[in-house]
Amino acid sequence: MDRRTLLKTASLGALAPSFAINRANAAPADDPALNAALNSFAQLSPGNATASVVVERNNGVKHYGVGADKPLFVGSAVKTFILAQYLLDVEKGRLSEGARASVGPEVWSPGSSVFIDLKGTTTAKSILEAMITHSDNTATDVAINAVGPARVRDLIGNVNLKQTRIPDSTRKLFSYLSGAKSGEDLGWAGMQKMMAESVPGDTRPPINDHQTMVSTAAEMSQWYQHVLSGKLFAKPETLKEFKRISAMADAIPAMLPDDTVGYGKGGSIDWGNFHCFSVAGQMVLPTHKANFCFIVNWTGPDDSVPKTFAAFKELGQKALALFSA
Repeated sequence: MDRRTLLKTASLGALAPSFAINRANAAPADDPALNAALNSFAQLSPGNATASVVVERNNGVKHYGVGADKPLFVGSAVKTFILAQYLLDVEKGRLSEGARASVGPEVWSPGSSVFIDLKGTTTAKSILEAMITHSDNTATDVAINAVGPARVRDLIGNVNLKQTRIPDSTRKLFSYLSGAKSGEDLGWAGMQKMMAESVPGDTRPPINDHQTMVSTAAEMSQWYQHVLSGKLFAKPETLKEFKRISAMADAIPAMLPDDTVGYGKGGSIDWGNFHCFSVAGQMVLPTHKANFCFIVNWTGPDDSVPKTFAAFKELGQKALALFSA
């Protein structure tokens, strides 16, 4: 992966109603094997590898975690909030998945395997699918420009996610990390210079106070518990569409046990010597649901990425296999 390419795994007229994620009925985690699996994952990067699993059964909810309340960089995992806000706007009649959206240099962004170098229009549905399935950053910027980043942040606040933060767009994130002012878009020409490692100022860390993609494992797992419960959307067909698109993310079948239904989104970054992998979502079993998030942040050379990703995937898969029982 190019060290400056974000987010691969391999985001109404009125505001949405306010919902608070409820942990009142949560039971403490008490299974040694499950806790041991999460603790093993945490050793990937001590202090900067965190996990959260919220298990929903008919007899109650249990929360398992390690370092789950620590804010870390999660990359494209936050695109789930952009998808949710866009579908809320469709539900309210403000937007349409059938509407044509423009693609071109005005929105091209690095990390776009689908829409880079393409000019023309496509449906909003294709934009949302590319944003989640392929983590296409151009698609992400088309979607977030349509709904407005402030309204996505309002949604995040309305569901009581206090440590989750999104950028104004992926291009404004890249611009800020490259030394531009917060909110400034260097344009496609600036992005090309950045990819050639020519930046307008001192580079900044991905975790910062202005343009970032940060959350906690606890908040991401609780988000999927909330949104997939049907409490966010007013219409069943909106939830069905959210599930359909969320099931397309390539990180989900890569992490879940074979033949297991799941929804979610992954993310990553390589920026200088800073790296991240994350995956969050829900797996659906015959007897229960497990909402999960695994995150690792670390600093190191580029050649540390393949080994860390392999361990991230192996340890995450082993943990989720235990939670599928």
